[in-house]
Amino acid sequence: MTKASDLFVAALEAEGVKHVFGVPGEENLDLVESLRRSTIQLVLTRHEQAAGFMAATCGRLTGHVGVCLATLGPGATNLVTAAAYAQLGAMPMLMITGQKPIRNRRQGHFQMVDVVDMMRPLTKYTRQLVSAETIPAQVREAVRRAEEERPGAVHLELPQDIASETTDARLIPPAYARRPLAEDKAIARAAEALCRAQRPLLMLGAGANRKMTAKMLCDFTAKLGIPFFSTQMGKGVLDENGPLWLGTAALSDHDFVHRAIDAADCIINIGHDVIEKPPFFMREDGRTVIHVNYAGAEVDPVYFPQIEVVGDIANAVWQLTEALEPQPHWDFSFFERVRRAMLEQLSQGADDPRFPLRSQRLVADVSRALGPEDIVSLDNGLYKLWFARHYRCHCPNTLLLDNALATMGAGLPAAIAARMARPDRKVLAVCGDGGFMMNSQELETALRLELDLTVLVLRDDAYGMIKWKQAHEEYPAFGMDYGNPDFVKYAESYGARGHRVAAADELLPLLRQALDAPGVDVIDVPIDYGEDDRLLNQDIPRLSSAVQ
Repeated sequence: MTKASDLFVAALEAEGVKHVFGVPGEENLDLVESLRRSTIQLVLTRHEQAAGFMAATCGRLTGHVGVCLATLGPGATNLVTAAAYAQLGAMPMLMITGQKPIRNRRQGHFQMVDVVDMMRPLTKYTRQLVSAETIPAQVREAVRRAEEERPGAVHLELPQDIASETTDARLIPPAYARRPLAEDKAIARAAEALCRAQRPLLMLGAGANRKMTAKMLCDFTAKLGIPFFSTQMGKGVLDENGPLWLGTAALSDHDFVHRAIDAADCIINIGHDVIEKPPFFMREDGRTVIHVNYAGAEVDPVYFPQIEVVGDIANAVWQLTEALEPQPHWDFSFFERVRRAMLEQLSQGADDPRFPLRSQRLVADVSRALGPEDIVSLDNGLYKLWFARHYRCHCPNTLLLDNALATMGAGLPAAIAARMARPDRKVLAVCGDGGFMMNSQELETALRLELDLTVLVLRDDAYGMIKWKQAHEEYPAFGMDYGNPDFVKYAESYGARGHRVAAADELLPLLRQALDAPGVDVIDVPIDYGEDDRLLNQDIPRLSSAVQ
């Protein structure tokens, strides 16, 4: 006979789980003891939300389920934002929560919340374990649901009395599964549309950010020479230093990339996820849009593709590569003009000497400091648009950007998880001061784990994106400004190294020093978003017309 909590942990081990992130409670004590005796590392965090962000990021980077742990009641409710983060961002994550005994409860409704129902709209699968015998099947099913396309969040509730039961139930080993392949007729129809087109264009979405899909897309573009652009969460699928890159759809409309989109007569969307902000708005103008994805298109007023290729994306791209040859009538000359104008504009401000720093200089110096496989973990703020648009990725998942839930507070926890999942790469967290302070206590977690990590805190002493929007909408300035601690002393109080940038030329050498040093560095960077209004509102139509 096996104790139920031991069986649960053995089931996690069978699924290849290496870490469980979380904050335990008294209802989890059997599970915690089982973890202590296992091969799985329990990573104690300082807040359940951060644990969820870490687990989701492990799932995002590895493709295998990341796991987080919380107790009942307030511990479980603190996972809600992380559940939405993983579910909307298509990151495989399993949440485990405790619960009071379900067969002989003696504490009334103290701390009681219906966690299973609470998680239902935020997950792909949520269950309470009502018997030790069901543990192998429900763990296997939860992990299968979390990892299958489209990935997302799942939840299991393990009550205190069930965890202490004994059982002779056996583990169910992971099964080998192949995704269905796209129908040959759909491939033929898509290939025919691409052959007829004059100016075909390739779009890479979040669903293309998979290792095998990226490899197949490299072969596709190498053979056919079709230019591409990406959504924000599709960045890095193909090398953005290559001659076919036309930019990232970071703005809603009117940017250089939208001039290319407007000129294209056939757009093939690889892995587009309508959770992201629309990369372009479809119109009934004769342009053909081809949807290539694991599931059929979710039609809305701005996305209604005429051709759908449904099945394994990597295989579909391979099939299209085999079915197509470069067409002599394809004309990419306008796309090349767009690209030249875009690159000229993106280079502006890279050496701006003004201080506080401008966003262009910030992104340029981060690019100079990091290698092609190093990872930037972004929190959420106005600077995210600059990184999406200006930061050029060379490899998949090297810019961890959330364009789904777009929550603040995830940048530092995600960076911690990235450093654990990719210990061979340098990791830089870039956080606004507002987002940083929402989970800054996780500095202690990084130090306790003896991680090498650098954190840039962009300080403008305000909720900058909302303040910018407030001004743009011509509302009076109100309710957006706050005070901050001395970030140098704050970092040092945890045992990290604190630094403050006092001139534009100080950032790059300080970044290189911090990234090369062991331990945790926090860099306070005063920033001025004064250029953002010019980019986001005024210059785009004028710059767009320059390339017509």
